[in-house]
Amino acid sequence: MQTYDFTPLFRHSVGFDHVQTLLDNMVNYDQTTSNSYPPYNIETLSTDSYRISMAVAGFSESDLKIVATEDNLTISGEIAAQDEKKFLHRGIAGRSFERSFSLADHVKVIDAKMDNGLLHIDLMREVPESKKPRLIKINNNLRSSPKASKFIGEKDKSIA
Repeated sequence: MQTYDFTPLFRHSVGFDHVQTLLDNMVNYDQTTSNSYPPYNIETLSTDSYRISMAVAGFSESDLKIVATEDNLTISGEIAAQDEKKFLHRGIAGRSFERSFSLADHVKVIDAKMDNGLLHIDLMREVPESKKPRLIKINNNLRSSPKASKFIGEKDKSIA
């Protein structure tokens, strides 16, 4: 097992210590034991929007379950018991699955739809106003009341 020391990266940052755990887990992930079913794509649609497309042939909407938490997206599928069928060849896998994706901060699921055997899940990074950069006014008068800072790009409402 190989261990990486990220100490130099943390000299100029605060609160990113969880990144080391995330990277360690990714490095230790063994590809030989991973399940590649069902196949999927992850697309970047724009700077802050993404789409996961998963091939779910043979599954209906009622067979699929999508659960989103603050930092994780889990997609699972289970086909209800079917009548015993005799196949000469079975190339369409209908087995149960569960696939999880780690979500970055402020990435939210905004839509899910089925189209031609593909499950499309749209995601969007929505940074709350309180997390966006803002200008901080510097007051020289120590006795003045503090004024609210304004967000960068926000128009000054006092000028009309």
